[in-house]
Amino acid sequence: MQSEAQNSPSLVVGVPRETMTGERRVALTPDVVRKLARTGFRILIEHGAGEGASFLDSMYTDVGAEIVPDATTLYKSSTVVLKVQRPTDDEVKALKPGSYLIAFLQPLVSPDLVVKLSEQRITAMSMDAIPRITRAQSMDALSSMSTVGGYKAVLLAANSLQKFFPLLMTAAGTIRPAKVLVLGAGVAGLQAIATARRLGAVVEAFDTRPVVKEQVQSLGASFVELEVGHEEAQDAGGYAKELSEDHIRREIELIRDHAAKSDVVITTALIPGRPAPLLLPEDTVKGMNPGSVIVDLAAEMGGNCELTVSGETVVRHDVTIIGQLNLPSTMATDASQMYAKNISTLLEHLAPKGQLNLDMEDAITRGIVVTRDGEILHGPTLAWMKGGVA
Repeated sequence: MQSEAQNSPSLVVGVPRETMTGERRVALTPDVVRKLARTGFRILIEHGAGEGASFLDSMYTDVGAEIVPDATTLYKSSTVVLKVQRPTDDEVKALKPGSYLIAFLQPLVSPDLVVKLSEQRITAMSMDAIPRITRAQSMDALSSMSTVGGYKAVLLAANSLQKFFPLLMTAAGTIRPAKVLVLGAGVAGLQAIATARRLGAVVEAFDTRPVVKEQVQSLGASFVELEVGHEEAQDAGGYAKELSEDHIRREIELIRDHAAKSDVVITTALIPGRPAPLLLPEDTVKGMNPGSVIVDLAAEMGGNCELTVSGETVVRHDVTIIGQLNLPSTMATDASQMYAKNISTLLEHLAPKGQLNLDMEDAITRGIVVTRDGEILHGPTLAWMKGGVA
């Protein structure tokens, strides 16, 4: 068994202010800080780090955290740095060699960052690499943030659609409910289904994985089915994987037929480390009713819709296409609460008695450690880089 421990009386955990434009979340919230402080962790919070999520400095000091004036001081003083977004080049340089970093690093799409963290001799752990096993569910930050994204996507669609979502009986007659098509029935898709149903819409959902049919139907939606084998549709970790060209063609045709009858289409299809699959080509958009709305949750990875513009809302062929990025940040308070609980559960797993102990034989630890002691350890990242991407 490989392990390492810190001999300091308490593990110093630092939370900096997020620097990415538009990011309002914070890695730890006051209620989680209180719990960690009682466990024996020393918590440093950069001044103003929680303000974007409505957590003031005084709320942190009230539960035992220390406020430090700037990021430079925080990085120099911290053994473990907790972030939401991956660090900038300047932040990487500010990290102490030999320290630890936990954040959404997205190593498959930022291999240059992985190299820099390795050169800085940082033990970097990525929250988007949490393995999908039962005992890691409480650490699964991707699922938490997908829940937020799926919920907010429906609100954006409802705000843009010039129709009611629910069936209404009025003095002016009966108003039919909106029809919503959700593409992808992962965590984001299921939350979108549930939210649209709560608002009163008639919902259909499509996914290449037949195993999700029962979950879709349990939420009151209809399942749009394409015959694809279980092994073809998802990998061993339960994530969707790329299909053959013939399956993709059939899939697009099926989606086109259902999109033409829908008022709203919400797309959530992603393949880890790869561009988002194209599900809505321009011809499909052309066939949709005027005034329809598409919310593309895959916009950051190129979009599931051919006409999506990353980070923008555009109107094409009389259809509004929303490509807004980082929806969890628009609900920063609850998103931060969820993320903080995920990351603190992981931290307690790595340091059960307040002292860091990396057991590289443990599936969770092995899965999230991207760099350590100047080496790149993350298998998928190594394979990605050997393929000439880095």
